[in-house]
Amino acid sequence: MTLAVETTQATVQLRLGDEWFTVCGLGSLLPGRGVAALLPDGRQAAVFRDRAGRLYALDNRDPFTGAAVLSRGLTGTHRGRPFVASPLLKQRFDLISGQCLDDQTVRVTAYQVRVA
Repeated sequence: MTLAVETTQATVQLRLGDEWFTVCGLGSLLPGRGVAALLPDGRQAAVFRDRAGRLYALDNRDPFTGAAVLSRGLTGTHRGRPFVASPLLKQRFDLISGQCLDDQTVRVTAYQVRVA
């Protein structure tokens, strides 16, 4: 998602089922860094903003270790696809699909994101 206009009142929302859930203000997201957001069901999402202003969200739980750390991972691109690398064992997860780029049998939940 590309942001055309940024306002101080803009919020970042994740789609959870049929509803949108506000996770933070847009200004809380620094390009290239993630933040963890607590979801209503107790899970966590890792929310990212890239340097072009696009937003992404994945499950924050690293499936290889069970730790909620993906929001602290390093972001980058591989073959034109944005990813986050887990800060623990360095597996890379596609920020659009949640697919692990290093083990095709593993995937984390990817959320639809919007600015409201």
